[in-house]
Amino acid sequence: MSSRLLGLDFGTRRIGVAVSDELGLTAQPVLTLVRRNLRQDLKSLGRLLRKFNCSAIVLGNPLHLSGDLSPQAANTQSFAGILRETFALPVHLWDERLTTAEAHRHLDAAGRSRANHRDVVDQVAAVLILQSFLDARHYPSGIV
Repeated sequence: MSSRLLGLDFGTRRIGVAVSDELGLTAQPVLTLVRRNLRQDLKSLGRLLRKFNCSAIVLGNPLHLSGDLSPQAANTQSFAGILRETFALPVHLWDERLTTAEAHRHLDAAGRSRANHRDVVDQVAAVLILQSFLDARHYPSGIV
């Protein structure tokens, strides 16, 4: 039996969380974790990893449009190391350029007012990150 992947959109104030189905084909939103401190964040993520029986983590890597590392990408890569060390799981850094903007477009298209985006935009971004990773894994040639 396959296990699931946990997708994360890591930010300074919130972490959007998504999970794959057991076959690794689709990503679904889970929640937005409001960050408290590193210890609490890791405790919450550990609970989610156990609850969904995840075998790996896909972490959005916020590069500049040029592909260069942004200051947030350096923080994200440091967090990836902490996740690897804490949970002894593979952590895949995945290009997340423009996913938050795309998440806002999806929410606009769904008829959600901009005032209500903040509660779910990080979850939607996590879904987009994880789904992109899953698609690349299942369709490496880019043909869907």
